[in-house]
Amino acid sequence: MTFKPLFSRALGLAPNRLHFAAHSHHLWPDASYAAQGLAWDDAMRHADEKWRPIFETVIPRAQGHIARELGLPDPNSLVFSSNTHDFLIRLFSGIERRPVRILATDGEFHSFRRQSERWEEAGLAEVVRVPVEPFDTFADRFVEAARTGRFNWILVSQVFFRTGQTFDRIEDLAALADPAGPWVVIDGYHGFMATPTDLSRVADKVFYLAGGYKYAMSGEGVCFLHAPDGYCPRPVTTGWYAEFGNLAGPPNGVKYRLDAGRFWGATFDVSGLYRFNAVRRMLDDHALTTETVSDHATRLMRLFQTAVTSGQAGALTRADLLNPVEGDGPRARFLAFQHPEAQGWQQALISADVVTDVRADTIRFGFGLYQDEADVTELIRRCARALPL
Repeated sequence: MTFKPLFSRALGLAPNRLHFAAHSHHLWPDASYAAQGLAWDDAMRHADEKWRPIFETVIPRAQGHIARELGLPDPNSLVFSSNTHDFLIRLFSGIERRPVRILATDGEFHSFRRQSERWEEAGLAEVVRVPVEPFDTFADRFVEAARTGRFNWILVSQVFFRTGQTFDRIEDLAALADPAGPWVVIDGYHGFMATPTDLSRVADKVFYLAGGYKYAMSGEGVCFLHAPDGYCPRPVTTGWYAEFGNLAGPPNGVKYRLDAGRFWGATFDVSGLYRFNAVRRMLDDHALTTETVSDHATRLMRLFQTAVTSGQAGALTRADLLNPVEGDGPRARFLAFQHPEAQGWQQALISADVVTDVRADTIRFGFGLYQDEADVTELIRRCARALPL
């Protein structure tokens, strides 16, 4: 089955390219093109008054889509920013103790990795990083460390960006969460709209970060935070949007909204929210849920995995597949192959007009709606020619 007509603009601009980096820079569907124009039209139509319809219609619509996707009971637990780094620094600012004691892993994305290293350099944080490998014992080791009670902040990825391996013990961490600390933060960027995710049982305990750049197919500038009530009520790093609404705070002090709006920043480009809302409408119109899209991608991954393991895709057969398709559980929407020659393989594939991405010694192939079985067959053929055994 093919859904490629939904992406005719993006595919038509590079008709010979095989884009297998849906996990990295997902191509945008046609619906987002019209939405980008609507953002412009609305800005010029309403001019100085444009923020009223944005906060009355565009933002609540986006909050509703995300709340339904994640099983969140209250859409007002969601707030938006241009990137997840904004939320990391606002959360950090709300912890009064210094140095902040943080539990994380050695597999977190660069925004947190770099920022946490700098906090350590400045004496603002003490970070314990649990090694992701060996992964078969990782979840037990991480939860055991969390249970020591030594930390103000616990952060872990739902799906690890480099390897595609998944963490399935969120409820165990939620049981430790407390407004006085620790705060539990889940980096859901590679989980949101990649695999069905239900936070209904932990919504009152954990923070959840994600955005639209990848599986939400909406591009840059549409990141969000789910913030449970009572946690980090007064972040020190704050923007003036956080002073609109139902406010609370000390007499003569800085007031904050009581919902997730306490994490608002300041003026930002809202066109990403228009694109996100349009993509979600498109998915609804075609009865495409995260589960059905994931099933489609998984079928394609199985085809490619079989070809690789049988030697049909050239030298990739020599690599270690870190996250094979096995069973029916939650998984990343990409396959991660580890090998010392990964960097060279990616360059060879670029020369063959195949787009993948590489992280250190791991080359990743991402799958999505704009690919079909014929694309995977051609991918196998090009891999065999570009990466000879």
